[in-house]
Amino acid sequence: MKKHQISTKFLSIEKVTKIIERKQKIELSQEAIDAVQKCRDFLDTKAAKSADPIYGVTTGFGSLCNKHISAKDLSTLQRNLVISHACGVGEEVPQEIVQLMLLMKVQSLSYGHSGVQVDTIQRLVDFYNKGVYPVVYQQGSLGASGDLAPLAHLSLPIIGMGEVYYRNKKYTAAEINEKFGWKPITLKSKEGLALLNGTQFMSSYAVWLLMKARKLSWLADIIGAISLEAFDGRIEPFNMLVHLVRPHAGQIITAAHITQLLEGSEIIKQHKEHVQDPYSFRCMPQVHGASKDAIEHVQNVVETEINSVTDNPTVFPDEDIIVSAGNFHGQPLALVLDFLSIAMAELGNISERRIYQLISGKRGLPSFLVKNPGLNSGFMIPQYAAASIVNQNKAFTMPCSTDSIESSQGQEDHVSMGANAATKCYLVVNNVEKILGIELFNAAQALDFRRPLKSSEFIEEFVKCYRDFVPFVENDTYMHELIQRSIDFIKGVRVVM
Repeated sequence: MKKHQISTKFLSIEKVTKIIERKQKIELSQEAIDAVQKCRDFLDTKAAKSADPIYGVTTGFGSLCNKHISAKDLSTLQRNLVISHACGVGEEVPQEIVQLMLLMKVQSLSYGHSGVQVDTIQRLVDFYNKGVYPVVYQQGSLGASGDLAPLAHLSLPIIGMGEVYYRNKKYTAAEINEKFGWKPITLKSKEGLALLNGTQFMSSYAVWLLMKARKLSWLADIIGAISLEAFDGRIEPFNMLVHLVRPHAGQIITAAHITQLLEGSEIIKQHKEHVQDPYSFRCMPQVHGASKDAIEHVQNVVETEINSVTDNPTVFPDEDIIVSAGNFHGQPLALVLDFLSIAMAELGNISERRIYQLISGKRGLPSFLVKNPGLNSGFMIPQYAAASIVNQNKAFTMPCSTDSIESSQGQEDHVSMGANAATKCYLVVNNVEKILGIELFNAAQALDFRRPLKSSEFIEEFVKCYRDFVPFVENDTYMHELIQRSIDFIKGVRVVM
Protein backbone atom coordinates (compact mmCIF):
# COMPACT_ATOMS: atom_id res chain seq x y z
CA MET A 1 0.00 0.00 0.00
CA LYS A 2 1.21 3.50 -0.86
CA LYS A 3 2.42 5.47 2.16
CA HIS A 4 0.62 8.57 3.32
CA GLN A 5 2.83 11.58 2.68
CA ILE A 6 3.10 14.13 5.44
CA SER A 7 2.77 17.51 3.75
CA THR A 8 0.97 20.84 3.92
CA LYS A 9 -2.17 19.28 2.42
CA PHE A 10 -5.22 19.45 4.68
CA LEU A 11 -5.45 16.48 7.05
CA SER A 12 -9.11 15.74 7.76
CA ILE A 13 -10.62 13.43 10.38
CA GLU A 14 -11.85 11.29 7.51
CA LYS A 15 -8.31 11.01 6.14
CA VAL A 16 -6.89 10.13 9.57
CA THR A 17 -9.57 7.45 9.95
CA LYS A 18 -8.56 5.90 6.62
CA ILE A 19 -4.85 5.98 7.51
CA ILE A 20 -5.56 4.18 10.80
CA GLU A 21 -8.09 1.67 9.46
CA ARG A 22 -5.89 0.76 6.48
CA LYS A 23 -2.80 0.55 8.70
CA GLN A 24 -1.10 2.85 6.24
CA LYS A 25 2.56 3.77 6.70
CA ILE A 26 3.61 7.42 6.63
CA GLU A 27 6.55 9.29 5.12
CA LEU A 28 7.75 12.87 4.92
CA SER A 29 7.14 14.48 1.56
CA GLN A 30 10.08 16.19 -0.12
CA GLU A 31 8.23 19.46 0.42
CA ALA A 32 8.21 18.82 4.17
CA ILE A 33 11.85 17.71 4.27
CA ASP A 34 12.94 20.87 2.45
CA ALA A 35 10.87 23.14 4.72
CA VAL A 36 12.18 21.47 7.90
CA GLN A 37 15.81 21.64 6.77
CA LYS A 38 15.47 25.27 5.70
CA CYS A 39 14.09 26.20 9.10
CA ARG A 40 16.82 24.28 10.94
CA ASP A 41 19.56 25.97 8.90
CA PHE A 42 18.03 29.39 9.53
CA LEU A 43 17.81 28.75 13.27
CA ASP A 44 21.43 27.62 13.50
CA THR A 45 22.59 30.71 11.64
CA LYS A 46 20.38 33.01 13.68
CA ALA A 47 21.53 31.58 17.02
CA ALA A 48 25.19 31.87 16.01
CA LYS A 49 24.97 35.49 14.84
CA SER A 50 22.36 37.05 17.13
CA ALA A 51 23.50 38.94 20.22
CA ASP A 52 19.93 39.06 21.49
CA PRO A 53 18.49 36.20 23.56
CA ILE A 54 16.13 33.85 21.71
CA TYR A 55 13.57 32.21 23.99
CA GLY A 56 14.05 28.49 24.26
CA VAL A 57 17.01 28.55 21.94
CA THR A 58 19.62 30.47 23.94
CA THR A 59 17.60 30.87 27.16
CA GLY A 60 15.92 28.75 29.80
CA PHE A 61 12.21 28.01 29.82
CA GLY A 62 9.07 29.39 31.44
CA SER A 63 9.95 31.72 34.28
CA LEU A 64 13.63 30.97 33.55
CA CYS A 65 13.35 32.73 30.19
CA ASN A 66 15.89 35.37 31.20
CA LYS A 67 18.62 32.83 31.99
CA HIS A 68 21.20 32.86 29.17
CA ILE A 69 22.56 29.48 28.04
CA SER A 70 26.01 29.21 26.45
CA ALA A 71 26.43 27.66 23.01
CA LYS A 72 28.22 24.58 24.38
CA ASP A 73 25.26 23.79 26.65
CA LEU A 74 22.43 24.16 24.14
CA SER A 75 22.15 20.43 23.44
CA THR A 76 22.29 19.59 27.15
CA LEU A 77 19.58 22.19 27.77
CA GLN A 78 17.20 20.45 25.36
CA ARG A 79 17.95 16.99 26.76
CA ASN A 80 17.44 18.23 30.30
CA LEU A 81 14.13 19.75 29.25
CA VAL A 82 12.77 16.44 28.00
CA ILE A 83 13.97 14.50 31.04
CA SER A 84 12.80 17.01 33.65
CA HIS A 85 9.35 17.42 32.10
CA ALA A 86 8.59 13.68 31.96
CA CYS A 87 6.44 13.90 35.09
CA GLY A 88 3.33 12.07 33.92
CA VAL A 89 1.35 10.04 36.42
CA GLY A 90 -1.77 7.90 36.49
CA GLU A 91 -2.95 5.35 33.96
CA GLU A 92 -1.11 4.79 30.69
CA VAL A 93 -2.53 6.39 27.56
CA PRO A 94 -4.06 3.72 25.26
CA GLN A 95 -1.69 2.73 22.47
CA GLU A 96 -4.24 3.67 19.80
CA ILE A 97 -4.09 7.25 21.04
CA VAL A 98 -0.28 7.24 21.34
CA GLN A 99 -0.25 6.17 17.70
CA LEU A 100 -2.27 9.28 16.88
CA MET A 101 0.06 11.42 19.00
CA LEU A 102 2.98 10.31 16.84
CA LEU A 103 1.07 11.11 13.66
CA MET A 104 -0.12 14.48 14.94
CA LYS A 105 3.36 15.46 16.17
CA VAL A 106 4.94 14.59 12.85
CA GLN A 107 2.29 16.62 11.03
CA SER A 108 2.76 19.69 13.23
CA LEU A 109 6.57 19.65 13.02
CA SER A 110 6.60 19.12 9.24
CA TYR A 111 5.53 22.67 8.32
CA GLY A 112 9.02 24.08 8.80
CA HIS A 113 8.30 26.56 11.60
CA SER A 114 9.64 24.55 14.55
CA GLY A 115 13.39 24.35 13.95
CA VAL A 116 13.80 20.59 14.45
CA GLN A 117 16.19 18.32 12.61
CA VAL A 118 14.85 16.13 9.83
CA ASP A 119 16.33 13.14 11.70
CA THR A 120 14.25 13.95 14.77
CA ILE A 121 10.99 13.90 12.82
CA GLN A 122 12.12 10.82 10.93
CA ARG A 123 12.55 8.95 14.21
CA LEU A 124 8.92 9.74 15.08
CA VAL A 125 7.97 8.45 11.62
CA ASP A 126 9.98 5.28 12.29
CA PHE A 127 8.17 4.78 15.61
CA TYR A 128 4.82 5.14 13.85
CA ASN A 129 5.65 2.81 10.96
CA LYS A 130 7.17 0.10 13.15
CA GLY A 131 4.36 0.25 15.70
CA VAL A 132 6.68 1.41 18.48
CA TYR A 133 4.51 3.36 20.92
CA PRO A 134 6.15 5.27 23.78
CA VAL A 135 4.65 4.80 27.23
CA VAL A 136 2.72 8.00 28.02
CA TYR A 137 0.67 8.78 31.13
CA GLN A 138 -2.76 10.36 31.27
CA GLN A 139 -2.20 12.91 34.01
CA GLY A 140 0.22 15.81 34.20
CA SER A 141 -0.67 18.27 31.44
CA LEU A 142 -2.29 21.67 32.08
CA GLY A 143 -3.01 22.03 28.37
CA ALA A 144 -1.38 25.43 28.15
CA SER A 145 2.38 25.40 27.52
CA GLY A 146 1.53 22.55 25.28
CA ASP A 147 1.01 19.08 26.67
CA LEU A 148 4.40 19.20 28.35
CA ALA A 149 4.43 16.08 30.51
CA PRO A 150 2.79 13.61 28.09
CA LEU A 151 4.81 14.91 25.14
CA ALA A 152 7.99 14.57 27.21
CA HIS A 153 7.18 10.88 27.68
CA LEU A 154 6.45 10.59 23.95
CA SER A 155 9.88 12.13 23.25
CA LEU A 156 12.03 10.27 25.78
CA PRO A 157 12.69 7.26 23.51
CA ILE A 158 14.07 9.63 20.84
CA ILE A 159 16.99 10.34 23.17
CA GLY A 160 17.26 6.72 24.28
CA MET A 161 15.26 6.94 27.50
CA GLY A 162 11.84 5.87 28.75
CA GLU A 163 9.79 2.87 27.72
CA VAL A 164 7.84 1.79 24.66
CA TYR A 165 5.36 -0.85 23.60
CA TYR A 166 6.10 -3.00 20.58
CA ARG A 167 3.57 -5.68 19.67
CA ASN A 168 1.99 -5.21 23.10
CA LYS A 169 5.24 -6.00 24.91
CA LYS A 170 7.02 -3.33 26.93
CA TYR A 171 10.67 -2.53 26.16
CA THR A 172 13.15 0.03 27.40
CA ALA A 173 14.20 2.59 24.80
CA ALA A 174 17.69 1.07 24.84
CA GLU A 175 16.26 -2.37 24.03
CA ILE A 176 14.12 -1.09 21.17
CA ASN A 177 17.03 0.91 19.74
CA GLU A 178 19.14 -2.24 19.72
CA LYS A 179 16.31 -4.21 18.12
CA PHE A 180 15.99 -1.79 15.20
CA GLY A 181 19.56 -0.53 15.02
CA TRP A 182 18.63 3.02 15.99
CA LYS A 183 20.95 5.45 17.75
CA PRO A 184 19.60 8.04 20.20
CA ILE A 185 19.10 11.46 18.61
CA THR A 186 21.32 14.26 19.91
CA LEU A 187 18.95 17.18 20.20
CA LYS A 188 19.99 20.57 18.88
CA SER A 189 18.86 23.98 20.11
CA LYS A 190 15.08 24.39 20.52
CA GLU A 191 14.33 20.77 19.62
CA GLY A 192 13.27 19.68 23.09
CA LEU A 193 10.98 22.68 23.26
CA ALA A 194 9.52 21.89 19.83
CA LEU A 195 8.82 18.31 20.90
CA LEU A 196 7.22 19.23 24.23
CA ASN A 197 5.34 22.39 23.29
CA GLY A 198 2.24 21.50 21.31
CA THR A 199 -1.29 20.21 21.71
CA GLN A 200 -0.81 16.69 20.36
CA PHE A 201 -2.00 14.94 23.55
CA MET A 202 -5.28 16.87 23.55
CA SER A 203 -5.72 16.82 19.79
CA SER A 204 -5.00 13.10 19.47
CA TYR A 205 -7.62 12.30 22.08
CA ALA A 206 -9.96 14.67 20.23
CA VAL A 207 -9.37 12.92 16.90
CA TRP A 208 -10.00 9.49 18.45
CA LEU A 209 -13.10 10.80 20.23
CA LEU A 210 -14.52 12.29 17.04
CA MET A 211 -14.04 9.06 15.14
CA LYS A 212 -15.94 7.19 17.85
CA ALA A 213 -18.51 9.93 18.53
CA ARG A 214 -19.56 10.08 14.87
CA LYS A 215 -20.10 6.32 14.84
CA LEU A 216 -22.04 6.30 18.13
CA SER A 217 -24.19 9.22 16.98
CA TRP A 218 -25.22 7.24 13.91
CA LEU A 219 -25.78 4.07 15.95
CA ALA A 220 -27.92 6.04 18.41
CA ASP A 221 -30.32 6.71 15.53
CA ILE A 222 -30.41 3.03 14.54
CA ILE A 223 -30.87 1.76 18.09
CA GLY A 224 -33.37 4.53 18.82
CA ALA A 225 -35.35 3.48 15.75
CA ILE A 226 -35.43 -0.13 16.99
CA SER A 227 -36.66 1.11 20.37
CA LEU A 228 -39.32 3.22 18.65
CA GLU A 229 -40.58 0.14 16.82
CA ALA A 230 -40.47 -1.98 19.95
CA PHE A 231 -42.48 0.70 21.82
CA ASP A 232 -44.99 0.88 18.94
CA GLY A 233 -44.08 4.53 18.41
CA ARG A 234 -45.39 6.99 15.86
CA ILE A 235 -43.69 8.17 12.65
CA GLU A 236 -45.28 11.65 12.54
CA PRO A 237 -42.58 13.40 14.64
CA PHE A 238 -40.09 12.58 11.87
CA ASN A 239 -42.11 14.30 9.13
CA MET A 240 -39.70 16.55 7.25
CA LEU A 241 -42.19 19.45 7.19
CA VAL A 242 -41.73 19.77 10.96
CA HIS A 243 -37.96 20.01 10.67
CA LEU A 244 -37.78 22.36 7.73
CA VAL A 245 -39.48 25.06 9.80
CA ARG A 246 -36.77 24.65 12.45
CA PRO A 247 -33.91 23.86 10.12
CA HIS A 248 -31.02 22.85 12.35
CA ALA A 249 -28.82 20.63 10.19
CA GLY A 250 -28.46 17.81 12.72
CA GLN A 251 -32.19 17.75 13.38
CA ILE A 252 -32.97 17.41 9.68
CA ILE A 253 -30.32 14.71 9.20
CA THR A 254 -31.62 12.70 12.16
CA ALA A 255 -35.25 12.87 11.07
CA ALA A 256 -34.33 11.82 7.53
CA HIS A 257 -32.12 9.01 8.81
CA ILE A 258 -34.74 7.50 11.12
CA THR A 259 -37.45 7.85 8.45
CA GLN A 260 -35.20 5.96 6.05
CA LEU A 261 -34.44 3.29 8.65
CA LEU A 262 -38.17 2.64 9.17
CA GLU A 263 -39.15 2.58 5.51
CA GLY A 264 -41.31 -0.47 4.76
CA SER A 265 -41.97 -1.35 8.40
CA GLU A 266 -45.26 -3.09 9.20
CA ILE A 267 -45.04 -1.98 12.82
CA ILE A 268 -44.72 1.74 12.15
CA LYS A 269 -47.67 1.62 9.72
CA GLN A 270 -50.12 -0.12 12.04
CA HIS A 271 -52.89 1.85 13.75
CA LYS A 272 -51.80 3.50 17.01
CA GLU A 273 -54.07 3.84 20.03
CA HIS A 274 -51.85 6.55 21.55
CA VAL A 275 -51.70 10.12 20.20
CA GLN A 276 -48.18 11.00 21.35
CA ASP A 277 -44.94 9.32 22.35
CA PRO A 278 -42.72 10.31 25.29
CA TYR A 279 -40.00 12.86 24.50
CA SER A 280 -37.24 10.24 24.43
CA PHE A 281 -38.86 8.87 21.26
CA ARG A 282 -40.66 11.90 19.85
CA CYS A 283 -37.72 14.28 20.23
CA MET A 284 -34.96 12.10 18.83
CA PRO A 285 -34.43 14.47 15.88
CA GLN A 286 -34.04 17.44 18.20
CA VAL A 287 -31.82 15.73 20.80
CA HIS A 288 -29.75 13.46 18.57
CA GLY A 289 -29.58 16.28 16.04
CA ALA A 290 -28.20 18.79 18.51
CA SER A 291 -25.43 16.32 19.38
CA LYS A 292 -24.68 15.87 15.68
CA ASP A 293 -24.33 19.65 15.31
CA ALA A 294 -22.04 19.76 18.33
CA ILE A 295 -19.88 17.00 16.88
CA GLU A 296 -19.66 18.92 13.60
CA HIS A 297 -18.51 22.05 15.41
CA VAL A 298 -15.93 20.10 17.41
CA GLN A 299 -14.63 18.54 14.21
CA ASN A 300 -14.14 21.95 12.58
CA VAL A 301 -12.04 23.12 15.53
CA VAL A 302 -10.03 19.91 15.79
CA GLU A 303 -9.27 19.80 12.07
CA THR A 304 -7.94 23.34 12.27
CA GLU A 305 -5.77 22.31 15.22
CA ILE A 306 -4.22 19.23 13.66
CA ASN A 307 -3.25 21.26 10.60
CA SER A 308 -1.46 23.88 12.71
CA VAL A 309 1.93 24.69 14.19
CA THR A 310 1.45 24.62 17.95
CA ASP A 311 4.92 24.83 19.48
CA ASN A 312 6.84 27.92 20.66
CA PRO A 313 8.72 29.97 19.64
CA THR A 314 7.54 29.95 16.04
CA VAL A 315 10.25 30.29 13.39
CA PHE A 316 9.67 32.15 10.12
CA PRO A 317 12.79 31.75 7.92
CA ASP A 318 11.42 33.73 4.96
CA GLU A 319 10.55 36.69 7.17
CA ASP A 320 13.79 36.39 9.18
CA ILE A 321 11.91 36.37 12.48
CA ILE A 322 11.46 34.15 15.52
CA VAL A 323 8.35 34.92 17.55
CA SER A 324 7.70 33.80 21.11
CA ALA A 325 3.92 33.59 21.43
CA GLY A 326 1.18 31.20 22.56
CA ASN A 327 0.09 28.74 19.87
CA PHE A 328 0.59 25.93 22.38
CA HIS A 329 -2.35 27.12 24.49
CA GLY A 330 -5.09 24.51 24.39
CA GLN A 331 -8.12 26.75 24.93
CA PRO A 332 -9.77 25.98 21.55
CA LEU A 333 -9.56 22.26 22.27
CA ALA A 334 -10.46 22.55 25.95
CA LEU A 335 -13.74 24.28 25.19
CA VAL A 336 -14.87 21.91 22.46
CA LEU A 337 -13.81 18.79 24.38
CA ASP A 338 -16.01 19.91 27.26
CA PHE A 339 -18.77 20.57 24.71
CA LEU A 340 -18.29 17.10 23.19
CA SER A 341 -18.59 15.52 26.64
CA ILE A 342 -21.95 17.24 27.14
CA ALA A 343 -23.21 16.39 23.65
CA MET A 344 -22.29 12.72 23.97
CA ALA A 345 -23.58 12.42 27.54
CA GLU A 346 -26.97 13.59 26.27
CA LEU A 347 -27.08 10.74 23.75
CA GLY A 348 -26.60 8.41 26.70
CA ASN A 349 -29.15 10.29 28.79
CA ILE A 350 -31.97 10.00 26.26
CA SER A 351 -31.01 6.40 25.50
CA GLU A 352 -31.48 5.43 29.16
CA ARG A 353 -34.94 7.08 29.14
CA ARG A 354 -35.96 4.86 26.21
CA ILE A 355 -34.68 1.83 28.13
CA TYR A 356 -36.85 2.85 31.07
CA GLN A 357 -39.95 3.20 28.88
CA LEU A 358 -39.41 -0.23 27.31
CA ILE A 359 -39.40 -2.07 30.66
CA SER A 360 -42.40 -0.18 32.10
CA GLY A 361 -45.09 -2.65 31.02
CA LYS A 362 -46.74 -0.21 28.61
CA ARG A 363 -48.25 -0.63 25.13
CA GLY A 364 -48.63 -4.37 25.33
CA LEU A 365 -45.06 -5.08 26.41
CA PRO A 366 -44.67 -7.27 29.52
CA SER A 367 -43.16 -5.76 32.67
CA PHE A 368 -39.37 -5.94 32.48
CA LEU A 369 -39.62 -7.58 29.05
CA VAL A 370 -40.06 -11.21 30.16
CA LYS A 371 -43.00 -13.56 29.70
CA ASN A 372 -43.27 -14.37 33.42
CA PRO A 373 -42.45 -11.22 35.41
CA GLY A 374 -42.39 -11.82 39.14
CA LEU A 375 -40.86 -15.25 38.81
CA ASN A 376 -38.31 -13.51 36.59
CA SER A 377 -36.75 -10.08 37.20
CA GLY A 378 -35.97 -9.92 33.50
CA PHE A 379 -34.58 -6.61 32.28
CA MET A 380 -35.08 -4.76 35.57
CA ILE A 381 -31.41 -4.37 36.49
CA PRO A 382 -29.90 -3.56 33.07
CA GLN A 383 -31.81 -0.29 33.37
CA TYR A 384 -30.20 0.26 36.79
CA ALA A 385 -26.80 -0.24 35.17
CA ALA A 386 -27.60 2.26 32.43
CA ALA A 387 -28.88 4.78 34.98
CA SER A 388 -25.68 4.37 37.00
CA ILE A 389 -23.55 5.07 33.94
CA VAL A 390 -25.68 8.10 33.02
CA ASN A 391 -25.19 9.50 36.51
CA GLN A 392 -21.43 9.04 36.22
CA ASN A 393 -21.46 10.86 32.88
CA LYS A 394 -23.34 13.77 34.44
CA ALA A 395 -20.47 14.14 36.91
CA PHE A 396 -17.94 13.91 34.07
CA THR A 397 -19.63 16.76 32.18
CA MET A 398 -18.44 19.27 34.77
CA PRO A 399 -16.22 21.44 32.54
CA CYS A 400 -12.46 21.47 32.94
CA SER A 401 -11.99 24.54 30.75
CA THR A 402 -13.56 26.90 33.30
CA ASP A 403 -10.68 26.27 35.71
CA SER A 404 -7.15 27.68 35.65
CA ILE A 405 -4.34 27.12 38.15
CA GLU A 406 -1.27 29.32 37.96
CA SER A 407 2.06 27.62 37.27
CA SER A 408 5.75 28.33 36.52
CA GLN A 409 6.08 31.07 39.14
CA GLY A 410 3.29 33.06 37.52
CA GLN A 411 4.69 33.01 33.97
CA GLU A 412 1.96 30.58 32.96
CA ASP A 413 -0.88 32.28 34.81
CA HIS A 414 -3.76 31.00 32.69
CA VAL A 415 -4.02 27.39 31.58
CA SER A 416 -6.71 25.58 29.58
CA MET A 417 -6.93 22.24 31.42
CA GLY A 418 -7.72 20.80 28.00
CA ALA A 419 -5.81 17.58 28.72
CA ASN A 420 -8.19 16.77 31.56
CA ALA A 421 -11.11 17.69 29.31
CA ALA A 422 -9.77 15.15 26.81
CA THR A 423 -9.31 12.24 29.21
CA LYS A 424 -12.67 12.97 30.82
CA CYS A 425 -14.41 13.02 27.45
CA TYR A 426 -12.79 9.67 26.69
CA LEU A 427 -14.60 8.19 29.71
CA VAL A 428 -17.90 9.79 28.67
CA VAL A 429 -17.77 8.47 25.11
CA ASN A 430 -16.91 4.95 26.23
CA ASN A 431 -19.76 5.13 28.74
CA VAL A 432 -22.21 6.12 26.00
CA GLU A 433 -21.16 3.04 24.06
CA LYS A 434 -22.11 0.93 27.09
CA ILE A 435 -25.49 2.66 27.47
CA LEU A 436 -26.33 2.15 23.80
CA GLY A 437 -25.33 -1.49 24.17
CA ILE A 438 -27.85 -1.85 27.00
CA GLU A 439 -30.54 -0.07 24.98
CA LEU A 440 -30.01 -2.42 22.06
CA PHE A 441 -30.22 -5.36 24.48
CA ASN A 442 -33.62 -4.10 25.66
CA ALA A 443 -34.88 -2.95 22.27
CA ALA A 444 -34.18 -6.25 20.52
CA GLN A 445 -35.91 -8.12 23.36
CA ALA A 446 -38.95 -5.85 23.20
CA LEU A 447 -39.14 -6.02 19.40
CA ASP A 448 -39.60 -9.80 19.57
CA PHE A 449 -42.83 -9.25 21.49
CA ARG A 450 -44.24 -7.50 18.38
CA ARG A 451 -44.09 -10.66 16.29
CA PRO A 452 -45.37 -11.71 13.83
CA LEU A 453 -45.28 -8.07 12.66
CA LYS A 454 -42.00 -7.08 11.03
CA SER A 455 -40.00 -3.90 11.06
CA SER A 456 -38.14 -2.54 8.04
CA GLU A 457 -35.78 -4.67 6.00
CA PHE A 458 -32.76 -2.82 7.43
CA ILE A 459 -33.81 -3.18 11.06
CA GLU A 460 -34.79 -6.84 10.64
CA GLU A 461 -31.36 -7.58 9.15
CA PHE A 462 -29.59 -5.56 11.85
CA VAL A 463 -31.43 -7.39 14.64
CA LYS A 464 -30.84 -10.74 12.92
CA CYS A 465 -27.08 -10.06 13.00
CA TYR A 466 -27.39 -8.99 16.61
CA ARG A 467 -29.16 -12.24 17.51
CA ASP A 468 -26.06 -14.15 16.41
CA PHE A 469 -24.37 -12.53 19.42
CA VAL A 470 -27.18 -12.05 21.93
CA PRO A 471 -30.18 -14.44 22.20
CA PHE A 472 -33.74 -13.67 23.24
CA VAL A 473 -34.08 -14.05 27.01
CA GLU A 474 -36.83 -16.51 28.03
CA ASN A 475 -36.03 -16.76 31.74
CA ASP A 476 -33.60 -15.09 34.13
CA THR A 477 -30.02 -15.71 33.16
CA TYR A 478 -26.53 -14.30 33.71
CA MET A 479 -27.12 -10.80 32.32
CA HIS A 480 -23.60 -9.38 32.63
CA GLU A 481 -22.33 -11.67 29.90
CA LEU A 482 -25.18 -10.77 27.55
CA ILE A 483 -24.75 -7.04 28.18
CA GLN A 484 -21.03 -7.32 27.42
CA ARG A 485 -21.81 -9.20 24.21
CA SER A 486 -24.19 -6.40 23.26
CA ILE A 487 -21.52 -3.76 23.87
CA ASP A 488 -18.99 -5.82 21.91
CA PHE A 489 -21.48 -6.08 19.04
CA ILE A 490 -21.69 -2.28 18.89
CA LYS A 491 -17.90 -2.01 18.96
CA GLY A 492 -17.69 -4.32 15.98
CA VAL A 493 -20.32 -2.59 13.85
CA ARG A 494 -18.95 -0.69 10.87
CA VAL A 495 -21.09 2.32 10.13
CA VAL A 496 -21.14 3.98 6.71
CA MET A 497 -22.19 7.63 7.17
